[in-house]
Amino acid sequence: MVCSDPVSLQISGRAVGSRWRIFANWSVTLPPGERGDGGLTLRDLIAVIVRADLDAYPKRREARRLDRILTPRKIERGQAQGRIAPEARETPAPPLVQDAINTAWCAFEDGVYLVAIVGQKFRSLDAQVYVTSQTRVTLIRLAFLAGA
Repeated sequence: MVCSDPVSLQISGRAVGSRWRIFANWSVTLPPGERGDGGLTLRDLIAVIVRADLDAYPKRREARRLDRILTPRKIERGQAQGRIAPEARETPAPPLVQDAINTAWCAFEDGVYLVAIVGQKFRSLDAQVYVTSQTRVTLIRLAFLAGA
């Protein structure tokens, strides 16, 4: 039986040794050909996540270009995080899709980050992953020791 329901994954990011998220949680819906019920490789899953992130890039880019008005709550939050940034910023154009995917794969293979799916850490791009709707995928940025 082929599942026609969309599979929506919850994406989060953490850094080793930090209690802060490295980006706001977001979700991505798998394309129909990559539902994951028969398993897909971690390589394929990372490519789907990168494509979805690049699709959202223009909206984030435009939001960063606009001047922002800071409310007292945003100022307090910024103080707690150590940065208050009301200024508009120029952001670069997005990279080419395949370049971004290749960079993500290379960073994974170089140990810059790990991927955990429902708490299980994956260390190979060729590993089979099985996901269902509302599966949580966590990207874990690893910290390097000085002089390593």
